[in-house]
Amino acid sequence: MAFSISFNTSSVLTNTAKILKRSITTTRVLANKQMTVRDALNSAMDDEMERDERVFILGEEVAMYDGAYKVSRGLYKKYGEKRVIDTPITEIGFAGIAVGAAMAGLRPICEFMTFNFSLQAIDHVINSAAKTFYMSAGMVNVPIVFRGPNGAASGVAAQHSQCFGAWYSQCPGLKVISPYNSEDARGLLKAAIRDPDPVVFLENELLYGNQYPITDEVLEKDFVLPIGKAKIERKGDHITFVAHSKGVELALDAAKELSSVGIEAEVINLRSLRPLDINTIIQSVVRTNHIISIEQGWPYAGIGSEISAQIMESEAFYHLDAPVIRVTGADVPMPYTKSLEIAALPQINNIVDAAKKLLGV
Repeated sequence: MAFSISFNTSSVLTNTAKILKRSITTTRVLANKQMTVRDALNSAMDDEMERDERVFILGEEVAMYDGAYKVSRGLYKKYGEKRVIDTPITEIGFAGIAVGAAMAGLRPICEFMTFNFSLQAIDHVINSAAKTFYMSAGMVNVPIVFRGPNGAASGVAAQHSQCFGAWYSQCPGLKVISPYNSEDARGLLKAAIRDPDPVVFLENELLYGNQYPITDEVLEKDFVLPIGKAKIERKGDHITFVAHSKGVELALDAAKELSSVGIEAEVINLRSLRPLDINTIIQSVVRTNHIISIEQGWPYAGIGSEISAQIMESEAFYHLDAPVIRVTGADVPMPYTKSLEIAALPQINNIVDAAKKLLGV
């Protein structure tokens, strides 16, 4: 927009400067009400590293390069090479070092460049981290966070597109978190770092750059979210959608589309996969009498399968007017071709169609 200002007096100039200053200040305040998931994760680690000198980060390119996805941006310059540590490309090596450090009383944040590479270190995650508290009769805690992008990204094919939510949730001794928005990312990562047990923190690469509204409370240094508590993102009376991570975005978009035809869907953001907040799900199902679970992972033995089983074993079963439906990724390795990749992942129309079928619309 082009415009001109004619300054006739010094008072006009002074008043104009005040207006501009006020506008700039207001803009800054408004900007603070939005935060990307990337910045939420970064600020959470910054807060906890400042709060507790035992907290440190290690992984590939986390230090001098500021992280492959810039999640650890600026932390190396602030905290130095002893607390933000670049490692060789050997997941089994640096994951083992991190677990040993946790056993010795430190609080490592172990970044996998993607969780697909955590397979190289799964012995340490499962056998060393998850089982030690039990096998030591409660004498040895392992306060460690394994974090990084999880699930399908875009155009990275089968070996880089798996969701490990169900994989790690199956193992006792681990807590498994799958955040959706910036509030989730900040509050749950801070809780994970403070937790005395090993936590698998499954982020989503496609959400890193997304901005979400946050409150002043979320920005406070001591803001944490409870692990194991879901959040109702949208109220509804006709059908319940249960999802995590990127699936919550799909569920909300599908709910908006269904609202235009008079169907009000309740959307539950799981946040935590283990422990699973089954009580919130049951309370919703008792009201709506219908449920669809949504996830980008495979259908076989997935998170939706566990939800379905727990509902069948609970009082909620007697309130269902139709079977539990799962909307998932296809039961195939992820294709590389873009058109096939789209077909292999759940889309909004899949959720909408499933809801209409379930409700007989």
